Amino acid sequence: MSKQDSTKEVSNFRKKTILALARHLFWQKGYNSVSMRDLASACGCQPANLYNYFKTKESILFEALKEEMEKIIQPISHLEEAEDGNPVDQLRFIISSHLSVTLSYRRSAKTLFDVALGNLLPPNREVIISMRDTYDRIIRNVIRRGQKKGIFLPCDAKLVGFMISSMVTRSRIWFQPKGGVTVDELADFIFRFSLRGIQTTEGVAKGHMAHPRAIVET
Repeated sequence: MSKQDSTKEVSNFRKKTILALARHLFWQKGYNSVSMRDLASACGCQPANLYNYFKTKESILFEALKEEMEKIIQPISHLEEAEDGNPVDQLRFIISSHLSVTLSYRRSAKTLFDVALGNLLPPNREVIISMRDTYDRIIRNVIRRGQKKGIFLPCDAKLVGFMISSMVTRSRIWFQPKGGVTVDELADFIFRFSLRGIQTTEGVAKGHMAHPRAIVET
């Protein structure tokens, strides 16, 4: 590894460390109550050192939100135009992928998205909203794809998409890894719960249904 590559790797590691600590502090104290000095103290450095990686506190918030949205969208982006796929399998994959990202972040970051957008500068807010819109468009396309094939009921795809994404996102508020339910089991439960609400009798008859797994009991 060249010296330049090594320096870049160290820089990326430090940025990720700052972002992780910032998420915790923003939730613990509230974004507006956290200063760059607070962040520097948590990172064990001087405030001036933070400016080597981020220009402002707002840019830290923006990068934290952008990083999570990228991890949510990237694995499912191919489903936006995947007309030949099975919408049931696609819906399962979206839920499972989204949930794994959502619950991989520290529980302390659970309300960051709830309060963050209003604290972003307009250009950065537009970026996050655009990414969120991309996610919404992907899941709606999958739902509409199922409707066209007679697998899903002719319901409001926008409303269904919002309900499913809300179930996934809000699970970080109450989910406990040691609570007797694994992330995979929770993903399967949310998927089955959602499917029961939108699947047609014809869809079941055609065999467009989930492969059986254990029912989650809490």
